[in-house]
Amino acid sequence: MAQIPNLDNAPINLTSIREQSQKELINILKNIRGKKCLVIDPKLGDSLSLIIQTSLLKEHGVELRHLSADHIQTDCTKVVYLVRSQPNLMRYICSNIHHDESKGLQREYHVYFVPRRTVACEKVLEEEKLHNTVTIAEYPLYIVPMDEDVLSFELDLAYKECQVDGDTSSLWHIAKAIHKLEFSFGLIPNVRAKGKASVRVADILNRMQAEEPVNSSDMVMPEINTLILLDREVDMVTPLCSQLTYEGLLDEFLNIKNGSVEIDASIMGLQQEGKKTKVPLNSTDKLFKEIRDLNFEVVVQILRQKATSMKQDYTEMTTTSQSVSELKDFVKKLNSLPEITRHINLAQHLTTFTSKPSFLGQLDMEHTIVESQSYDICFDYIEELIQKQEPLAMVLRLLILFSITNSGLPKKHFDYLRRELLHSYGFEHMATLNNLEKAGLFKKQESRSNWVTIKRALQLVVEDTDTANPNDISYVFSGYAPLSIRLIQHAIRSGWRPVEEILKLLPGPHLETKRGAFSNSPSFDSLSGVSNGIAKVPDGRRALVLVVFVGGITFAEISALRFLCSQEGMAYDLIIATTKIVNGQTLVETFMEKLG
Repeated sequence: MAQIPNLDNAPINLTSIREQSQKELINILKNIRGKKCLVIDPKLGDSLSLIIQTSLLKEHGVELRHLSADHIQTDCTKVVYLVRSQPNLMRYICSNIHHDESKGLQREYHVYFVPRRTVACEKVLEEEKLHNTVTIAEYPLYIVPMDEDVLSFELDLAYKECQVDGDTSSLWHIAKAIHKLEFSFGLIPNVRAKGKASVRVADILNRMQAEEPVNSSDMVMPEINTLILLDREVDMVTPLCSQLTYEGLLDEFLNIKNGSVEIDASIMGLQQEGKKTKVPLNSTDKLFKEIRDLNFEVVVQILRQKATSMKQDYTEMTTTSQSVSELKDFVKKLNSLPEITRHINLAQHLTTFTSKPSFLGQLDMEHTIVESQSYDICFDYIEELIQKQEPLAMVLRLLILFSITNSGLPKKHFDYLRRELLHSYGFEHMATLNNLEKAGLFKKQESRSNWVTIKRALQLVVEDTDTANPNDISYVFSGYAPLSIRLIQHAIRSGWRPVEEILKLLPGPHLETKRGAFSNSPSFDSLSGVSNGIAKVPDGRRALVLVVFVGGITFAEISALRFLCSQEGMAYDLIIATTKIVNGQTLVETFMEKLG
């Protein structure tokens, strides 16, 4: 199980949200009396591990199992399935129940859909003639707190579903999650959205407020002052670039899953050959909290300094006589030794990847593409990768970046690279290429690219970035400022109006609205402090902005937002919410599909 993050320092009471989810799950289990087998779909199990401890479930007479194609082995007469609303998972459940029936086993079955039941899933039960055998209900888990300033809606496929399948049900989920937050923290008075999906979420949110109003009494100031919604589609350049923050690189190479990484025990210096170990990564670890958002080059230096200072202290301890209070200080320092060792091991492991010529070459190429300097060099580089049959996801990542910054490729080049890809990797990848074309990620050029205009107007490429003492968000990519975060910077500072012309060059509509009784409260007119009309919460806390990424956010973007927050004169706190935390690899993989 992952370590449950400590939420005590969150800008709003996220602990209450988590406790409510715990209570709802425990009530479900209490209502089904006696010993029961709880069968969880594995993906959902990962999310639940951030909400509730296994030991707590076992206290309520629960035997835990994971749902798979294999049949469940249990002596319990009551089986509770806790699953996301996906038809393929329903088939596993049906196959399990049919297997029990064929063995003559009499059991009571409950299916709890997370976060809500869907017609498609119930139809599967009807087709299998099991709708009368099973009791159906819902477990409304819409929000999973990942850390003290990050919430996830756990909608892995939202971006692909909206872009390729035309399935926008995830947008209802996002609006529902935000509306749930409003019931706890008050109606959010200012809303700014950019992108097709985001504007739609804002619209659904208003409909929900009309149907099921949050009471915006004039007495209580809402805790969240502004909601900013941003589509991933608006900025697909950022997630395709390699992240260079410590947490970003850990995700790129070791794949952070629900706040922890699973790696060989030997890497962490444990004497367990061939065994895997889980390393928790959240702000409960004080050292991680200090270094997670820094550029990796700087992290290596900090760890070196900490290790050296520890060594000096030890030498002093052994060579000179110390007073009791000095001994006490030294022992206190020793307590942080496990954390230092853990991160030195992880950083050392990361350097084996970051020092590879292939990675450095890829970084170089990403910078060349983003700066849109030499089309031919980029084209030849990608062509060579295809011919060498480098990993497909990595090739597609560069190819999509190339296509987006050029607004598609000329027909001749598009057809040629498409043909080369199918020859090199097999025609079963035709479905993947169709998905990418449908989503507008790898397509034929229909108009001139406006990337250079956008890049200049928003100062996205910053020369001579100081990664050690950054004064701009561009440090997270060593010289490229994430477009998404530049837009959010403007949205908070002065709303959309000053950047209206740039917004028109980016995909999708934008909107700015005020809602409820507090819609006349001072909005965010400037970043330079409270004096310029930023609404201060009455008890002296900083005003709060909820930033929602529809379609995923990267750790580097989270780091850039935290950096903005920490700047002098910033009079607000941020809470970041997303459908899923992604990186270039995982985002590309959601579009990958094999025929047959």
